Formats: sequence, structure tokens, C-alpha cells
Amino acid sequence: MSIQTALNQLQHYVESENFKGYDPYDTLNSSWPFHWLGKWGPVLAIQFQKRNPFNIRGLLGIKKAYNPKAIGLFLHAYSLQYQQNKDESTLQKMEFFFNWLLDNRTNGYKEYCWGYNFDWASPVKFLEKFSPTIVVSGFIAKGIFEYYQATKNDKAKEVLISIGEFTENELAWTKNKEGYCVSYSTKEQDCCYNANMLGAELYARLYVITNNEKYKALACKMTDFTIAHQKSDGCWNYSLNIITGKERVQIDFHQGYVLDSIHYVIKYCGKNEAFQLALERGAAYYFKEQFNKNGQAIFRVPKAYPVEIHNQSQGIISLTRLSYLSTEYSVFAKTIATWTIKNMQDKKGYFYYKKYPNYTIKTPFMRWSEAWMLLALTELNIAADV
Repeated sequence: MSIQTALNQLQHYVESENFKGYDPYDTLNSSWPFHWLGKWGPVLAIQFQKRNPFNIRGLLGIKKAYNPKAIGLFLHAYSLQYQQNKDESTLQKMEFFFNWLLDNRTNGYKEYCWGYNFDWASPVKFLEKFSPTIVVSGFIAKGIFEYYQATKNDKAKEVLISIGEFTENELAWTKNKEGYCVSYSTKEQDCCYNANMLGAELYARLYVITNNEKYKALACKMTDFTIAHQKSDGCWNYSLNIITGKERVQIDFHQGYVLDSIHYVIKYCGKNEAFQLALERGAAYYFKEQFNKNGQAIFRVPKAYPVEIHNQSQGIISLTRLSYLSTEYSVFAKTIATWTIKNMQDKKGYFYYKKYPNYTIKTPFMRWSEAWMLLALTELNIAADV
């Protein structure tokens, strides 16, 4: 099946669902009182659902819903398509996404910001529904930026600046000799490398549309911090405990997030030798260590399984965006896409969530699977036409 055909089938699916869907982490949208089981009740319920090959969300009272991050990703993909095709129906969907985001911002903040449409629990953190984060707001900002590039809508520029103000004013910052790191959420001060780089990328994009040097300085200071923690082999761990100095080791699709953001900081803020070296080393590690030669991604280095759709989509995205670094990257982005389409796309058009050696979780997840693959195939398709 061609990339274009796979993209068309996926797009038909998400449009037929009106962009609503389930999410791997939406378990706490159930009416079941998991919190009655104490702190670990919600955590274990979410983890069970993530691993459950049977979709029992209907039995739990969980309904398909709009996810703010998914809407931001759809806005990103459709805006890129519109920049190529100038199709009126594409523009109409972009306007729907943009206006939905304006209407569904997180309440309680003067600035524009967003969070997930479900409560989220881990052993160390609990985020209430719509609690804003730099990750959700940052990916939405990327979509709004491309919408602004396509339409020059002044409201979009205003919203982007507002997201920057939220990031600067409402999130805690770590500032030291290595640079700056912005926190993941409003709940605590922490250091997550990919989240920090989403903030850096946001400020790089603000710099290019405003020419305000403050934004460039913030983007560069944040990138300084992240590259200071790059490992000698080119990878990054997931996060840093700012009190103990201990890092959380988790090498997966988040590597692609970091690389993408460094790429855009360089693109919008100008050449920087240290940033460029970090990008090249990181991309080489990502290409060589996180995928099999057939295009199947490794789950978390060195653990091979399960094959996770987000690793697949991010590989397509990052290696397409970084194709100027090596001709191997653009060829391999297509290899990843071909493997993913063959092994993880349903005949109805959507993509599966996880593939284990003996079974596959086929539940369609609108944010985690479909929105990311739509963006990935869109970018790959556009790159092939350029």
C-alpha cells in the first residue's frame, strides 16, 4: 500500500469519527470510584487498561471524546496539508480545530494553556483533568504556529504569545550555570528534558514571528540546559531529579521530541555549533540504536517489545525532519512507514496501539495513535513531493 493511500484511509477514519476517540490514559473518565482503593487504585487501573487487549471502555462508562492535544496535532497536520493544496475543505477543518482550542482552553488562567481531558495518576504525581502542562500546550502551539503560517490569522499570533506567557509566568523554572529548564506542569518544579525542549521550541517560534530577542535568549538558554545533559553516545535520559541529581532512564520516542525541538531552535534562532553537534550526535544514536533495520522500533532501549505506535510515528516524523543531515534518514523514514502500514494499520484505516510477539492491542486511540500517524504520514508525503 502506498503512503498516500494509507494516509487517505486514516484521514477518512478520523473524519468519520469526527476526531473523537478513546485514549490509553482515559480510564479515570470512568464513573467507577477507583480512588476508593487509595492512592494505588487509579494508578493500577490506568496501567491495567493500557495493557488490556480488550476494549472494555464502554462497560466502564468511558465515552469517546475530544482530546486537546489530538486537536492540536490535527491542526498541525491539516495546516501543513493546506499549505500544499489550498483546499477549502481542509481550511474549514483547520478553522474548526483552531476555534475548538480557543473554546476549550484550561479555565483559571489568564493565558492560553491546555491539559489532557482526563485525570492522570502515577506513583509520584496526580494531574486533574485539563490541568495545564508545557507538553500539551507546546504541541498545540506547534499546530497553531502552522495554522498561523497558513492563514496569517492575527488571533493565532496572539494565542501563541499568550502560551509563551503562560510558560514563563505559571510554570516553575530551574536556572543554573548549565542553562534554564521549565517544569512539566504547574504542580511542582521538575526537569524533564523533552518537556523543556518543547518550551525552547515554543520560544524559538515566537522569536521568528515577533523578532523579540527575549524569546531567542530563552530558547537558547533552555537548549543549553538540555544538551548539557546529553550522554556521550548521543542519547538523553528522560528526566533529572533536581534535588538528588539522579536521572530517570527511559529511552524511547521522547528522543525524537528532543531532536525535533533542537532542530527548530536552530532553524528559527540561527546557527549554533554546540546545538548542531548535539543534534547530529543525537540523530545518529536515534537512527542506529532505536530501530531495527526493517523499520520496527525498539520499545525502550534495550527492550524490544512491545512495538508501540508512538515510537513508529515519531521515527517517521523525526527522520523526515532531519533528512538534511543524512540521505539515510529520509530513506529510513519511508522504511518505518512501510513496516507500520503493513503491520499496524487496520483495514478500516486506523492504526493499532501495541504489538506484542503473541498478540496485538488493536484499540484505536485518537491522540496516541491516529493523530500522531496522521501527522507522520502527512509530513512524509509532503517531503516526498518536494
